[in-house]
Amino acid sequence: AVAAAMRLGAVLGALRPALPLLLGLSLGCSLSLLRASWSHGAAEERCLAPGPPAPPARGVPPEAAEGRPGPGHEDFRPRIVPYYRDPNKPYKKVLRTRYIQTELGFHERLFVAVLTSKATLNTLAVAVNKTVAHHFPRLLYFTGLRSAKVPHGMVLVAHGDERPIWLMYETMNYIHQHFGSDYDWFYIMQDDTYAQAEQVKALVTHLSINQDVYLGRAEEFIGGDEQARYCHGGFGYLLSRSLLLKLHPHLDSCRNEILSVRPDEWLGRCIIDFLGITCVSQLQGQHYHTYELAKNTEPEKEEEEDFQAALAVHPVSDMTLMYRLHKQFSRIQLDRVYQEIQDLQMQIRNLTALTPAGEAGVTWPVGINAPFLPKSRFEVISWDYFTEQHLFSCPDGSPKCELSGASKADVSEIIESAVEQLNRLYQPLLRFSKRQLLNGYRRFDPTRGMEYTLDLLLEAATQKGHSHVLAKRVSLVRPLSKVEIIPMPYVTEATRVQLVLPLTVQDLDFVANFLDMFAMNTLDTHDNALLTLLFIYHPYDAQRVGQVDVFAGVKAMVGELEKRYAEVKIPWISVKTEVPSQVKLMDIVSKKHPVDTLFFLASVWTEINMEFLNRCRMNTISNWQVFFPVHFQEFNPALVYRGEQTASSNTDFLRDGHFDRHSFAEACFYNSDYMTARTKLAADILDRDEVLESMEVFDVFLHYSGLHLFRAVEPGLVQKYTLRSCNPRLSEELYHRCVLSNLEGLASRSHLAMALFEQEQANST
Repeated sequence: AVAAAMRLGAVLGALRPALPLLLGLSLGCSLSLLRASWSHGAAEERCLAPGPPAPPARGVPPEAAEGRPGPGHEDFRPRIVPYYRDPNKPYKKVLRTRYIQTELGFHERLFVAVLTSKATLNTLAVAVNKTVAHHFPRLLYFTGLRSAKVPHGMVLVAHGDERPIWLMYETMNYIHQHFGSDYDWFYIMQDDTYAQAEQVKALVTHLSINQDVYLGRAEEFIGGDEQARYCHGGFGYLLSRSLLLKLHPHLDSCRNEILSVRPDEWLGRCIIDFLGITCVSQLQGQHYHTYELAKNTEPEKEEEEDFQAALAVHPVSDMTLMYRLHKQFSRIQLDRVYQEIQDLQMQIRNLTALTPAGEAGVTWPVGINAPFLPKSRFEVISWDYFTEQHLFSCPDGSPKCELSGASKADVSEIIESAVEQLNRLYQPLLRFSKRQLLNGYRRFDPTRGMEYTLDLLLEAATQKGHSHVLAKRVSLVRPLSKVEIIPMPYVTEATRVQLVLPLTVQDLDFVANFLDMFAMNTLDTHDNALLTLLFIYHPYDAQRVGQVDVFAGVKAMVGELEKRYAEVKIPWISVKTEVPSQVKLMDIVSKKHPVDTLFFLASVWTEINMEFLNRCRMNTISNWQVFFPVHFQEFNPALVYRGEQTASSNTDFLRDGHFDRHSFAEACFYNSDYMTARTKLAADILDRDEVLESMEVFDVFLHYSGLHLFRAVEPGLVQKYTLRSCNPRLSEELYHRCVLSNLEGLASRSHLAMALFEQEQANST
């Protein structure tokens, strides 16, 4: 009994700290059960209580008051739509739009129309195009009659009649027909109007697209209704999409019934008579500010608030005045931006002082992201050393190269900016002038921009004329600016790709694998791709082709493929040459295909797959861009694995290899773009065909096309390791690149070091 009592006391002693917790849990559970039973009983009594139901709140439908969705709310009730496909009907692939905004019916923001004439097309219209056209997303010029030559970079629509009312009528019809379903806002202006493009774009972002908007400088009709107003065409006016859609059915009636001399009055009367909407200068809290220029106005001397706040200025009499206005408004906008930056920096300083980090938390420059902090030594961003003449981190890997081009302009600009900032800080006490750049360092930080550290040898002059030479270190940052989406032409994945495969005698061992991959990834999947083989015969082999054809085995494999796939034809072209110049071979292929052919120039080691072919289609744009992928080259397995079994798991994808930046064998481009660049090359080299032996297709597009050259790593192009034969008959640069590609494709530095270590160990034993 004593032992049992002692054991019970020990258990109670151990449970004593947990007793409050257990009591609290028990009490809480009990209260919760009691509260649930009370609530349940009260709800039942309320639901079963007799008497008439309480009336719903004012403006609330009875269904909503009872908790049921009303007749107009069926679309908001969730429901499951079961998928069903009729087994008797053949399966058909659903074609969807590539961009989600097309499928959802999103519209572009702003369309701009400029009314011009044959007399002012080459003067005022050109000035408009050079000043504000690049700020608007879409801008077209409308005229009655066009001149023989349209200025470069302008999209012109000619209606064939110079009558002002007819021009306005045809312009509104054209805008509705071609752009009425694509844009939310339509801005109409004349070529003698200067519009602040950024202010106009900001205006439409603050207006609701659900209203019928007729916004501009409101003017009274001569002898008409005092309440009605039309928008003056000289200062531009803004129309909403909803108003344009409602106005279009009445344009023919307006043309026949309304008489007017001015096209803006005619349009205003048409909108008022048939839609009952008058022009306003203020809407939804937004003001349409305008400024009327007087004769002999000096834009540089205009300091009025109305001028600085104006969205549109009229009339602009000549091109020079247009450029002067653009310069003045650009300066005003720049001053506003600088002032906003200073205000934001002051607010950041004030707020940062209240944070736990205090003033130490303020980054430099204020408002720019802090420098990137590496988590390991592999993430350290290295600095590039430079002087005013040389760069000591060269793209080609050489230790020293001459500073030229954009790099030289960058260094000159940053030095001038450094001296200017020093003078701004120390004037009028000191005046600095640069003597020499002692040391320069720069690096690109992806989180903030380009950073510079300069050691400058300066001459400092005082107000009394004394001077002194001193060295000073300054740090500068060129921050990343606003990221913009570059507009690109629309492309589709349905384009047919024409593969071109040049073959030499040295490539025969790899043709079978190429054809197998081509059949598996394109023919079996019915991809829209064709193949053309280019047999390159050495002159000695060409003479013996009647007795021994070195490509007979390849032709037999092609025949087997054509038998297996009856609808497929794989043509081949035979060429005899000692030096297989890529440009000369492409000249032969180009002449045998239409101009709209999309070529993919492949190599025999390339493993074709659908993923890459789609990227080839998307990254190649006719008359805009060509694509040169950088394939992934696997290392030599004898050096990487050294007799061990090769890893085959998915985690090792793109692991034991590198992207071969020395190879330009693969390329995607349109035949029309190649023919255009090739024509310019032929005019440059005349009859010196030997120059072609030192060039590749990449060089042709780089120097003679003017197109965008998109060169990027391509994980979809993986090539097995092979030691490629480098033709010494090619140019020195091409031969050097081939040798470098072979050397860098052997193995990584760690693998090579391990191989050397094992070899030294074996030799020492």
